[in-house]
Amino acid sequence: MKLASLKAGGRDGSLVVVDRDLKNYAPATEVAPTLQAAIDNWADCETGLREIYIALNKGLCAAAQPLVMTDLASPFPRAYEFVDGSAYLPHVERVRKARGAEVPESFYVDPLMYQATSAGFLGPRDDIPVVSEEYGIDFESEIVVVTDDVPMAVSPENAVAHIRLVGLVNDVSLRNLIPAELAKGFGFLQSKPRSALSPVLVTPDELGDAWNATVLDLPLISTLNGQRFGEPEAGSDMQFSFAELVAHAAKTRPLAAGTIVGSGTIANEDTGKGASCLAEKRMLEIIADGKPSTPFMRFGDTIRIEMFDRQGRDIFGAIEQTVVAYDG
Repeated sequence: MKLASLKAGGRDGSLVVVDRDLKNYAPATEVAPTLQAAIDNWADCETGLREIYIALNKGLCAAAQPLVMTDLASPFPRAYEFVDGSAYLPHVERVRKARGAEVPESFYVDPLMYQATSAGFLGPRDDIPVVSEEYGIDFESEIVVVTDDVPMAVSPENAVAHIRLVGLVNDVSLRNLIPAELAKGFGFLQSKPRSALSPVLVTPDELGDAWNATVLDLPLISTLNGQRFGEPEAGSDMQFSFAELVAHAAKTRPLAAGTIVGSGTIANEDTGKGASCLAEKRMLEIIADGKPSTPFMRFGDTIRIEMFDRQGRDIFGAIEQTVVAYDG
């Protein structure tokens, strides 16, 4: 099942069901007004949403309308919580190696995770407004899951059943602001502006056998200014599964329905398939040449992030965004 939110319908969007081929949608407000409302009451809403989805795919839904990606808001225009991990340790290893630091042994058994911005998400085709190019503008191509209500201290084995939706995210980063913030010892704030989720989120069953023990075993494709930037395998080199990430986030607190949990930047030990962010490519250049040669994003640059199934079908729709100067 594939779900999305139209920009029409107020601050939290209007819930729609999207067909498997991302061609048509049908309103689902008779089941739940918003995706947040649906996830709040998933046990009551899931059957009604699936009935619409089945009818859409059979061409039997009288309310079907053509899907226009620019009409979509973020599936969750705002969310109660977004926590982002860093489950692909090759990314962490390279970043630290470039500055001459070792990876602590604890990183291999205890996930890295931070509290991300959730008060608002950019739409999947919305521009990325930034005040200055000097901030070091970067994209980060990642996978996310969305949970229902998760009890505190849940085990990874039990966390599996709480993962209701899967999607993509462009976790926008302002790299040149990060060092000073981390030096304060209090984490990210100004260096992490609003991110963008994929046009649609899907239920795990939609992914078939590519959803393997809560790891999504498909390449994630990033295209920068029309040029293929990277397509690393999301199913390889993920140190912690999504079930483990959800359990980590819930160790000392319950998670509210609609909590978004990110994988961190997709990265492989084998660098032959490219990277999922500019910072990693720059780090590889530093390791090889002593200095980076790839610039960060500038105003007018466009990033596209997408994933296809093994038959070549678009799963989530593409995040496609252009960096623009914030005009106040």
